[in-house]
Amino acid sequence: MLQEKIKVVISDLDGTLLNSDHKISEYTKTVFQELHNQNYLIIVATGRHHLDAMPIVECLGIPLYLVTSNGARIHSPAKELLFSVNMESDAVKSVLSLEIDPEITTVLFRENVWQTNKHNEKLNSFQTELNYHPELVDFSTVEDLSAIKVFFTHETHSKLLELRDQILENHSSLFSHAFSLPLCLEFMDKSVDKSVAIAKILEKENLLFHEAIAFGDGFNDENMLKSTGKGLIMGNAPESLKDKLSHLEVISTNDNEGVAKYLSQKLLKTHTSEVE
Repeated sequence: MLQEKIKVVISDLDGTLLNSDHKISEYTKTVFQELHNQNYLIIVATGRHHLDAMPIVECLGIPLYLVTSNGARIHSPAKELLFSVNMESDAVKSVLSLEIDPEITTVLFRENVWQTNKHNEKLNSFQTELNYHPELVDFSTVEDLSAIKVFFTHETHSKLLELRDQILENHSSLFSHAFSLPLCLEFMDKSVDKSVAIAKILEKENLLFHEAIAFGDGFNDENMLKSTGKGLIMGNAPESLKDKLSHLEVISTNDNEGVAKYLSQKLLKTHTSEVE
């Protein structure tokens, strides 16, 4: 039985725990509070910056580990920074000096602000409260380009695929990369991955990957989903991810509270009824 072997619940945020309005439903909050009451360890692992993610997960009202920027930061349930790694300035400068299509939005995750070469309404919509502020910059004038994460966004996936290949041609030894969404290409330090950060937390807590269940919807969740004892893909995930991880179960969508409903039915010792 799933209940007997699972001790850890891991979830991505966007497209997974959050609905299309980038919010956590009241029913989902109730389920996660009950998981905490039943002594499950909770880990939220997201591509978001920690300043952006913290107020979102705080609304769950429970202590949890927070993995952010795809694994470049880990914060404890007491909000203490446990781990951090940055991309070096020269490496970022080398990427930004490439001939990048001017239609592509470039974003640097810095410690206290996110810097971008252009205003992008779609990116701004991901923040329901502005805790992590955008700053419009000309990257060619910035001396220190060290960053937590670099990402590029464009409505055309094929443009981002071309850019990915262009960057990896001379930088594959420096960076790891992932598509958190088909329209978002992200680069981190080579050592960074959600699964690597989660492994650090599990080791600290004397727990194992096979004792964990994980939920995700993006390619930045791939290793996390493959590593855990039970990996579950959201119904709203790209078909290409479902095909690539065809051995994993697909559950309901984020807008249908797929994570909370699955956990209530399969993991909680008493079902948490959904309030209509």
